Amino acid sequence: MTERDSHEGHPGVPVTVVMPTYNEAANLPRMAELVLGLPVDRLHLKVVDDSSPDGTGRLAEELAEKYNADLPAGQRRMSVLHRTEKDGLGRAYVAGMTAALEEGAAYVVQMDADGSHPAQVLPRMLDTAVASDVGLVIGSRYVEGGSLDEDWGVHRVLLSRFANRYARTVLGTEIRDITAGFNLWSAATLRDLDLTTLDSAGYSFQVELKYKAVRAGHRAVEIPIRFEERTEGVSKMTLRTQLESAVVPIRLRLKHR
Repeated sequence: MTERDSHEGHPGVPVTVVMPTYNEAANLPRMAELVLGLPVDRLHLKVVDDSSPDGTGRLAEELAEKYNADLPAGQRRMSVLHRTEKDGLGRAYVAGMTAALEEGAAYVVQMDADGSHPAQVLPRMLDTAVASDVGLVIGSRYVEGGSLDEDWGVHRVLLSRFANRYARTVLGTEIRDITAGFNLWSAATLRDLDLTTLDSAGYSFQVELKYKAVRAGHRAVEIPIRFEERTEGVSKMTLRTQLESAVVPIRLRLKHR
């Protein structure tokens, strides 16, 4: 039985995938096709573009027009949120997730546009969330069955594992992949956390949001994924975001002692 055959579909349950982009024109058409081809009844893709110089925002609008073309008036499978500046992955996610909640999403998915997150796992994440009534399902590289692409160099693998173990140790959390970027959230959990109160602008947003969720009593479940090398383009990780990722766990722990 294939994953498509076994997935329940959950008719009537609105799910929004929030996908931040910056210079992802080479990857976006393929990612939109993969996401919108999933067997999820009311799946919506929301691209959050930070005024990409390569025209990603314009391309996203063209794709949205294509995927929305045959729908009844007022219905959309894809939408685009344009931001005027690039001020961090975390802020892009807050904007997209807030819009998704306002539009009535029951579940919100965080997903990269570079092809590193396996879209085909999303239905299983939704199945898990609905069946277990949990606030968060994490696509995890560091639980049994999870893995990293073999094309990752030794340096990147060690850096990723160290960053994750560092954050876990400082925060004292049992989440195995606290830095994971492929996450499915229930709307109720996100509303309870109040996205406007988050401090992190960059990649450490992933750590802060999970930490606050667990502290607030929301249960997280991790399912294994294979984390792929990006399909096209270059990583957006900068020295500034690496430094923020090192500081944020300490700041969170001190704040919530």
